Amino acid sequence: MRYMTSEEIRESFLSFFESKGHKRLPSASLIPDDPQLLFTVAGMVPFKPIFWGKVEPVYTRVTTCQKCVRTNDIENVGRTPRHHTFFEMLGNFSFGDYFKREAIEWAWEFVTQVLQMPEEKLWVSVYEEDDEAFEIWRSVGVPERKIVRMSKEDNFWGPAGPTGPCGPCSEIFYDTGVEVPVPEGQEPTPANTDGRFIEIWNLVFTEFYQDEEGKLHPLPKKNIDTGAGLERIAAMMQGVYWNFDTDLFKPIIDRIQEVLNVKYKEDPKKDVSIRVIADHVRAVTFMITDGVLPSNEGRGYVLRRVLRRALRHGVLLGAKEPFLYKIVESVVSKMKSVYPELLDKRSFVENVVKNEELRFISNLTRGTEMVHKIASSTGGRISAEDAFKLYDTYGFPIDILKDIARENNYALDEEGFERYLEEQRERSRKAQGEVEFAAKTGYEGIDLETVFVGYDTLESKSKVLKIKFGDQFVESARDCDCEVVLDVTPFYAEKGGQVADTGVIIGRDGKFEVHYVYSPVEGVIVHKGRLNGSLSIGEEVQARVDEGKRKATMRNHTATHLLHAALRKVLGTHVRQAGSLVEPARLRFDFTHYQALSDEEIAAIEDLVNEVVLSAIPVEIEVKPYDEAVKEGAIALFDEKYGDFVRVVKVGDFSEELCGGTHVKNTGEIGLFKIVSEGAVSAGVRRIEAVTGLNSLKLFRTLETRIRSIRGIFDVPEEQLVEKIQRLVEERKRLEKEVSELKRKAISVEDIIANAKEYGGVKYVAHVFDGVEPEVLKQLVDDLSDRLKGPVLLISKLEGKILFVVKVPKELTSDYHAGNIAKAVAQVLGGGGGGSPTFAQAGGRSVDMIPKAVETFEKIVRKEV
Repeated sequence: MRYMTSEEIRESFLSFFESKGHKRLPSASLIPDDPQLLFTVAGMVPFKPIFWGKVEPVYTRVTTCQKCVRTNDIENVGRTPRHHTFFEMLGNFSFGDYFKREAIEWAWEFVTQVLQMPEEKLWVSVYEEDDEAFEIWRSVGVPERKIVRMSKEDNFWGPAGPTGPCGPCSEIFYDTGVEVPVPEGQEPTPANTDGRFIEIWNLVFTEFYQDEEGKLHPLPKKNIDTGAGLERIAAMMQGVYWNFDTDLFKPIIDRIQEVLNVKYKEDPKKDVSIRVIADHVRAVTFMITDGVLPSNEGRGYVLRRVLRRALRHGVLLGAKEPFLYKIVESVVSKMKSVYPELLDKRSFVENVVKNEELRFISNLTRGTEMVHKIASSTGGRISAEDAFKLYDTYGFPIDILKDIARENNYALDEEGFERYLEEQRERSRKAQGEVEFAAKTGYEGIDLETVFVGYDTLESKSKVLKIKFGDQFVESARDCDCEVVLDVTPFYAEKGGQVADTGVIIGRDGKFEVHYVYSPVEGVIVHKGRLNGSLSIGEEVQARVDEGKRKATMRNHTATHLLHAALRKVLGTHVRQAGSLVEPARLRFDFTHYQALSDEEIAAIEDLVNEVVLSAIPVEIEVKPYDEAVKEGAIALFDEKYGDFVRVVKVGDFSEELCGGTHVKNTGEIGLFKIVSEGAVSAGVRRIEAVTGLNSLKLFRTLETRIRSIRGIFDVPEEQLVEKIQRLVEERKRLEKEVSELKRKAISVEDIIANAKEYGGVKYVAHVFDGVEPEVLKQLVDDLSDRLKGPVLLISKLEGKILFVVKVPKELTSDYHAGNIAKAVAQVLGGGGGGSPTFAQAGGRSVDMIPKAVETFEKIVRKEV
C-alpha cells in the first residue's frame, strides 16, 4: 500500500466516481438551507430535498467532497485519535439510479484497486436483517467471517435531524493491528473490539423516510448516500494511527509549535491542547469563511464556543495574548487549492478571530483563577450557585468550566447550573414576551404543492387546497384567524430577507385578509390572516397582492443588490452579506467590515448607487446553471445545491447575484437611494439602513420640516444655524462645568473617608448621593480611590434613575475587577453596564434595592461571593 497525500486521496475519489458516470459538484456551504440544522453535518445534507422526493435531481449520480462541522462530541476532540469538529466527507450519491450492488462493488473496487489497501486488512459490517447486502459483499470476495452483522443501533443510518431520509447501512473497516482487549477465545472483529478496527466508509441504502413520530415510510425512489472520512483514510494511507499525524494537520501543528513555543509529543497534557487548537482553528477558519460570525445564539454561539475553547487551550500552553489568528494562515495554505475562498477571506478571518480573542483572553485568565480559588476553598467542589455566578456575572462559559472541572477532578453541579439557567431564561421570557417559531408546523409529510406565479403577476385565479384553524386542518372556516394553502399563488413567502406580501384572497362568500405568508416545508406556501365570511376546500378564489407594498419592496430589494455591489467597490471584496431585511418602508443590510464607514465612504456609496438608478439600467433575470452563473461572477448569497439551475439577477455589469426575491424591471423605478444610518451590529459586522422611492421623499420632507422648526426657535437664517447651536453647546458645557465644580466642593470627601471599612489590609467605601451628576461622581471616585488605595463605589439617585461608578486601584486588579463589580451591582439594581479592571460605570432602576447593592459590593470586596 503506497503513501498518498490528502490531496491525492481527495482527487482520486472524485475522479474514480466521475469515471462511473457521477457529476462532480463542489462542496456546499457549512450553512445549510435547512431549518432543522445549524451546520452541514454530513455529505448528504445538501441533497435532503432530493432524498425526500421534494425536488427532482438534475443529475442522478453525484460525487462530492463535503466540508462538515459537528460539535456533539467536542469534549473528546484532542483526546482521541479521530474526533473532530471540522472534517471532510467524501461521498457518492445515487438519486433513484443504482442501488446496493453498484454501491458495494464500486466501494470495494476503490479501496482495493485505487487505494490498494490489502484485502486482508479490510472487514465489513451490514445491518443484521440485510441479507441482500451480506450476499453482495460475499460475491465481491469478502470472506463470510469478515462480514459482521450489527444491530440497528450500529448499522441503520439517519435521519440527519429529527425527520428525513434514512435506511440500513454497511461499513468498511480497516484493521490497524493495534493490541486491544479481545473476548477470550474469540477472533478480533469490529464488533468485539474497540480501537483496533477503524471505520473508513459508510454506505447508506436510503430507502425510508422517518416522520415526526419516528415511523418509517418507503421513499418513492431508492437512493445511495455514502460517506468516507478523508481524515481517517489519510491516516490509514499514511501509516499513522492518529488523524492528527496526517498531512492534513502537520503544517497546522508545526505553526502552533512555532507561535506558542511548545513541542508536540513531549508532554501528553500539552499534546491534548495542541490537538484541540489544531482541530478548532480549522473549524473556526471554515465557519467564518462561510459567513458565520461570533454571537450569543445559533451558529454564532457555536463558533464562539469553539474559538474560546481553542483560546483556553492556548492559555494552558502559556499564551498571554491573542495567538489563534496567527495560525489561520497555516489552514489557508494547506486547503486553499481545494477551497480557494479561504485565500480570498484570509485577512477577514484573521481580523474576526483576533477581535474575538482580544474580547475574551483577559476574562478567561481571570475566570480560570477564580475557578481554582473556589475549588481550593470548597475541597474541589463547584456548586451550582458558584457556576452560575461565574457564567452570569463574570461571563465565564460553562463549556470551559466543565473542561477545567474534568481535568482537575473538581465536582461540578451541572444539573443545578442548568436549573439556574432555566430560571434566568424564564425571567427573560416574562420580561420580553416569549416569541417562538414552532419547529412542527403540521405541514410535514402532507402531499401538497403550491405554484408561485408572483414573479410575473400580482393576481391569480386559484383553488383552496388546505385550511388550517388552530392545530387542525378543516374542510371549511368562517369569521376566524386561520391559514390557507392555494394551488397557485402570487403571494411571496418571507425568505432571503424579503418580507412576505400582504393582500386579499376573495372567495364566493368570504374575503381572506393575508397578513403573512411563509413556506413551512419545501414547495408549500401558507397564507396566514383573517377570514371574514366563509371559505371551503376546493373553492375557486381570486388572490390579489397589495400592489403598492409589493412595488415598494421590489424597489428596496433591487437597491439592496446595488448597495452590496457599491460596498464591495468602495470598501473592498472582503465585504460579504451577513443578513438583510427588505420591506416596503426601508431596507437593512448587514455586511462584514471591521470599522465604521467615514462620511466620504458613505457619500461614495450613495453616489454609485444613484448613478446606476439614474442610468435606468434594465434588471435582467435569468435561470441558468449554477457553475455558469458563478463563473460569470454572480455572488451566491445562498447555496443552491438541490439542482444546478439558479435564478440570477443582473444589473448591467454593476451587480450580479443569485436571488429568489422580487425585483424592479429597471433601476430607474427605484427613485432616490438615501442611506439613513450606519453602525455596528457585532464584532466585524456593520449595518446600513436606507430608503428609496417615495420613502426618500418623505425623509427629506421630514428633515426640511425639522430645519424650519429649529430655525424658527433660534430666529436666525438657515446658514447661521450651525454656528448658533455650536455657541449654545459651548455655553452649556461651561455652565455645567461650573455647576459640577460647585457640587463637588459642597461634598465632604473627609466625611466619606471617615466611613471607610477595611478587609485584609484593603480599605474600601460605598456612598450614596442624591442628584449628583455623572461627571461629579467620576471626579469624586478618582479622588477617593487615590486617597484610600482601595475599591470605591459611589451611587447617585438622579431623576428616578440610578447612576453609579466603581474604581479599583491598578495594584489591586489581580484581586478585584471594577467592570465585574459594576455588573454584579447593576444586576441587583435592575440595570446594566460594565467597564475596565480599574474603572466602570453603570445604571439601574430599582431605588429600593440600593442597600442590597451596597451590601453586594462589600461582599465582593470581602470575597464572600
